[in-house]
Amino acid sequence: MEGIAGWIAPIATMIAAMMTAANLGARVTGWGFIVFTVGSIAWSVVAIVTGQQNLLWTNAVLTLVNAVGIWRWLGRQARYDDGGTAASECSAATPQVPTLFAIGAMPGTTLIGRQGDAIGTVVEGMMRCADSSLSYIVVSEGGLAGVGERLHALHPNEVRFADGEVRCDLSVGELAARPVLGEAWPASIDEADMAR
Repeated sequence: MEGIAGWIAPIATMIAAMMTAANLGARVTGWGFIVFTVGSIAWSVVAIVTGQQNLLWTNAVLTLVNAVGIWRWLGRQARYDDGGTAASECSAATPQVPTLFAIGAMPGTTLIGRQGDAIGTVVEGMMRCADSSLSYIVVSEGGLAGVGERLHALHPNEVRFADGEVRCDLSVGELAARPVLGEAWPASIDEADMAR
C-alpha cells in the first residue's frame, strides 16, 4: 500500500498544483482542490505506514484546507459564475433589456480581433467610480505564460461585449503597436490615446 500511495501522492500533488496555478476558471480550480485532496490523503497513508507524525499532521491540515478550496471554487464561485452566465443569456434573449456581460468574467476573456482571430487576453477592466461606467480595459498580448507580455489599454468605444466574448476592430499588429502600459496604469484614456 505504501508503494501505491507513494506514487499517487506526488503525482496528484503536481497535477493539482498545475490545475490551480493555471487559473482556468472556478471549476478547473475546484477540481484541482479535489486532486489536492487525493494527494493529501495519499501522503497521509504514506505518513501512517512510515510512522512520520509530522507528515500526517501536515496533510490532515492540508485536507481541511483543500475542503475549503473545494467549497470556495466548486460551490460558491461556481454558483456566482453560473448566475452571471444565466443573467447574460437571459438578457440576450430578452429584447426589452440591454444585453449584460458579467464583469467578473472579463479577466481571462480572449480578445477577438477584426479577422475573428484571438489577438490578446483581457486582464482587467477599470471602472469610473463617479458614474459606474467602464473607463478602459487592459489587454495583454505577446509573451508566453505572462513572461514577456505587453499590456495595452483599450477605450470602451473600441470594444464590444457579446455572448461572453470581447471583440474589437484591431489586428494583431495594430494592438501590438499601441502604447505599452507600465506599472502605473493611466487614470484615464481618451480618443487621442486610441489614435497613437
